[in-house]
Amino acid sequence: MPKYRKSTENCHFSNQFSHAKHRHSRNTASPLTILTLFNSLSTPFFFNFASNFQLNTMKIGEYNKLMINRFVDFGAYLIDDEDNEVLLPKRYLTGEEELDDDIEVFVYNDSENRPVATTEQPFATVGQFCLLRVKAVNAIGAFLDWGVSAKDLLVPFREQRVRMQAGRSYIVYVHLDPSSQRIVASAKLDKFLSNTLPDYYHRQKVDVLIVQQQEIGYRVIVNGKHWGMIYNNELYQPVNIGEHHTGFIKQVRDDGKIDVTLAKIEKMRIDDVADDILRYLQENGGTMTLNDKSSPKEILRTFNCSKKDFKKALGLLYKQHKVALGDTVTLIN
Repeated sequence: MPKYRKSTENCHFSNQFSHAKHRHSRNTASPLTILTLFNSLSTPFFFNFASNFQLNTMKIGEYNKLMINRFVDFGAYLIDDEDNEVLLPKRYLTGEEELDDDIEVFVYNDSENRPVATTEQPFATVGQFCLLRVKAVNAIGAFLDWGVSAKDLLVPFREQRVRMQAGRSYIVYVHLDPSSQRIVASAKLDKFLSNTLPDYYHRQKVDVLIVQQQEIGYRVIVNGKHWGMIYNNELYQPVNIGEHHTGFIKQVRDDGKIDVTLAKIEKMRIDDVADDILRYLQENGGTMTLNDKSSPKEILRTFNCSKKDFKKALGLLYKQHKVALGDTVTLIN
């Protein structure tokens, strides 16, 4: 449960307003009024203020920092900077809250499509992919446990790739239905991923969501935007569907397909040096005089790497039966 705290932020607009609160309430001037007052000030100052002033507007399906506006018997009403109200039910109050306190809450729609706040933390918010378990299925669709006790998350039948079954878990995308503005989920992931050519660079650190096991490896979602693939020979640790891992880009193919590895940066670096050694051997008659006893300067000049990485790369190629080691390194055909 998020900790509650009183806001201590102040907006130092000028000496005249140096103690103004960072957000307005019914007893303070609205942002429009403040902006009007500043309209009489110098143009550069005004535009600098206006460009940095942003209203905190309530967002359904996301975490919001809202202010306690009033208490009632059944909870507290919170407001955003535009005076939009939402109820935080009494069961989520600790009894230590005061008027004008800021609280971070998750806002969702109840069964009557009214916004309601909770201090519970859902497994996924709007705009995220997540593995969720089906609690029940009825004539409308499947209902998922997403960590909000008061309401389950609906996956309509039209948004299911296969008919969902109670007790099983599926990767879904959480979003706002454009027609009803209700929070729903979809298992048709393709339509929520980008179809533009990815702009990742070699070895870029990315978030990887494990989605589907295939014969050649695991299909994954990269940074919540693109499909990627981790091949079986790139797996150096066990993975499970629905897990998030830190991965690294190996390459983006011409067709936009992304190869990802979970190997640490050092492993990728060693792989690159090993590839360079093989290329050097192929271009130089299959042998080279550089070996694990060569000086760091010679190795750096030839392969632009440390002696430590060079020795590890040689060891890797030897274990893969690609080279023979001795006074010279020989390519094994």
